Parts: sequence; C-alpha cells; structure tokens
Amino acid sequence: MRTVIALVVSLLAVSAAAQKLTLLHFSDYHSHALPFYSEGRDDQGGIARAIEYLEGEKKRGALVFSGGDMINKGSPAWSDKYTCAEWSWLNGIVDAMAFGNHDPDYGKEEFDRCRASVRYPILSANTSGMRPYVVFVRKGVRIGVFALAGADFRQLVKVSAFTYADPVNAARDVVRALRVTEHVDAVVMIGHEDYEDDLALAHAVPGIDLIFGSHSHRKEALTRIAGTKTWFISPFQYLTYISRVVLTFDDRKLVDVTGELVRIDSNLRADRTVASNVARMQRELEADPQYRDLFKVIARLKAPLSVEELGNKTVGMMRSLTNADVALSTTSSFRQPLPGGPITAELLRAAMPYENEIVVAEMTGERLQQLLDKASDVYVARPTVIDASRTYRIATTDYVTGVEFREFFNDVQKTGMKVRGKLESHLEN
Repeated sequence: MRTVIALVVSLLAVSAAAQKLTLLHFSDYHSHALPFYSEGRDDQGGIARAIEYLEGEKKRGALVFSGGDMINKGSPAWSDKYTCAEWSWLNGIVDAMAFGNHDPDYGKEEFDRCRASVRYPILSANTSGMRPYVVFVRKGVRIGVFALAGADFRQLVKVSAFTYADPVNAARDVVRALRVTEHVDAVVMIGHEDYEDDLALAHAVPGIDLIFGSHSHRKEALTRIAGTKTWFISPFQYLTYISRVVLTFDDRKLVDVTGELVRIDSNLRADRTVASNVARMQRELEADPQYRDLFKVIARLKAPLSVEELGNKTVGMMRSLTNADVALSTTSSFRQPLPGGPITAELLRAAMPYENEIVVAEMTGERLQQLLDKASDVYVARPTVIDASRTYRIATTDYVTGVEFREFFNDVQKTGMKVRGKLESHLEN
C-alpha cells in the first residue's frame, strides 16, 4: 500500500512540475496566398487563415517556425509580382525561418531585401552568411533550433553568392554546440532538406529530438524515426497543413512528444486585414497586363485530375510526341491536382510549376533497368519487359538529365518542346 501511495505522490509531483511547450511549423509555402484545390477538396489553405491560426497560438505561448521556400520564381504569378510581401506579415508571429532553396530565386540582392523586411532570423547551419541556430527559453526550458541546406542546394540554387558545407558535418557541430555550450534541453531541426536525408540525419547525428520535414512536400503525421530517438512530422505544402507538436518536460528533461497536422481550410477564421489585402492584391495581379493572360481559360476538364493522373498523362504524351520507347519524369515536377471545370494557365502552372524541356537520349536496356531501379520517385511510360540487349529511345526532361539522374545520360538531344506548353493542347476541352 505504501508503494502505491508513493507512486501516486511521485506521479502527481511530476505532473505539477511538468512544462508543456507548443511548437508550430509550416513549410514550402511557395507564395500560395489564396486558397486552392488540394487532395480532392476545394478552398484549402490561404495565408489569411494561417496567420489567424498562428497568431492565436502565438498568444498562447507557442513557438512558430517556417521551413523555408516562401517564394517560387515563375509560379505562381503572385510570387513574381509581389515576391516576399508576406514575409513581413509574419513579423511578431514566426520565431525563425529555415533558408530554402527557392528563397533566393530572384537573386542575392532581392533576397537581402526580403531578409531585411523581417524581424525573425533566417537559419542555415551550412550556408555562408547565415546564422546556424538560435536558442529560445520558455518556461525555464531551453530549446535549440537549427536548419540545414540540403545536399542538393549546389545544383538547385543558381545564385553564386551562397556556398554550402556538408550538411551532416554541420549538423554534428551545431548539435554539439547546442548540447555542450548552450546547454539546451531539446534540439529541433526546422528544414530544409529532403525526406530521405532527414531520416539519414537522425541516424548519423544523435541528439536531435525533433525534425520538422520540408523540401519533399511530404505529408507525414508525427512518428519516431525507426532506430533513433528522433521524432518527425511534415506538413505537406502551400499551407495545406500546419504541424503542431507539444513537448513535455519534467525538470528540464524531455519526457513526452505528441503532435498532429492541423488542416488549414474554410473551417478556420481568416485574419480580416490580411484577407482584405490578399483580395485587393489578387485583383491587381489579374488586371496587370503582364500577368492577366495567365487567368484566361485554356481548357475544361470533365473530371478532376489527381497528381498521379496528371503525371502519367504527361509522360504518356512525352512518349508519343518523341516516338520514344520510354518516357519518365520526376514526381516532384507535379505539385498539385487539377480540379474539374475551367482550367487557366495559372492553375496549370500551379500543378506543374517548372518550365522543363523535353529531351531525348538513347540507352541500353541494361542501363535503362539500372535507372528504373534507382528512380523510385518518377512517373514512367514503358514497355512491360526491358530487353537488356537492345537500345531504347528515352524521352525525359532536362531536369532529369541535368540534375536528378544526370549520371545515366550521355549525348542528350534537346527537342525545343516545353512539357507544360505541350500539355496545354492535350488537356480535354
């Protein structure tokens, strides 16, 4: 009986001493200020709703983080006209932002202007000129927060002003500094590298308590990374969701981690001032001679096209246009579904934001099979059986041959055909 009483008293003592801290995170916003069609639902996302939600949680003591990629040159048109207008709207709400590969899309000078407009730090532990980490103290608990530029930044970022060190080595240095020098009670990574690298990082660098996913545009509920003590959660893209994680500490020791993805949709209130500004700015955008043609209807769909259906339709088109044996494109080239009904050029650009060119190359069946074995995240149109002894004509994109799987391609021939432009004429009218 005494043992039971002692246990109850002990549990009550822990409960009374426990401190709970809420962390919120969004990533890969890509200038999607207006609500949009996603996951088979209309009216998802929207910066005005997100700000209203984040501000309310902030007033209740939450820490708020952005995983980066706040802009995206070329699509949507909002990004080109207004660039980083929303960054300053988040002053007083966001506590730190990760440096994303798209954030310098408009060049170093424009990035510096955007950076000067915000009061929150932009972090990247392995990028020149960036602050590696920041420490927050809440309720007597010390939280160390850092960010990384992924291993692919060297290929993706076209601005020569930035240089990048190895992300894993940088993470080791930061975690050591946070644990040994800063004496933090929890270490959190807020972005910006792909999902597979996040998993590998958790294994390679012990001492990271939580990784907020970014860059891969992955939707992932809170889970512990197998074989590690690191938790992971990822909020998809464009403010469709916000990650909400609660860290519980007892005597400054992390004892529990819980979390969920909060859907941003019409069930949430919108900040009136922000909503009014967005509506006005969108009207001005659609009236601007430079952009107004993007809002004209180019096709009408009898039924929605999912991202997978859009990807498969596109590679089938590429194969037919080039008389190729095989056509393939990375899944990352297709970002949103298309709703049924009228489709504008702007909607198509949102679904396929990158102006990739169709290219062709020849490859032995043996080499082709090696490529297909490695290329798991692709849409592909191909024969059922690959004959190792014959040569195949491959249609793909300049991104695949120049960045993603460039080691597989030689003597690539340009076609002059843009993937998105050609798809316009293949959409159902």
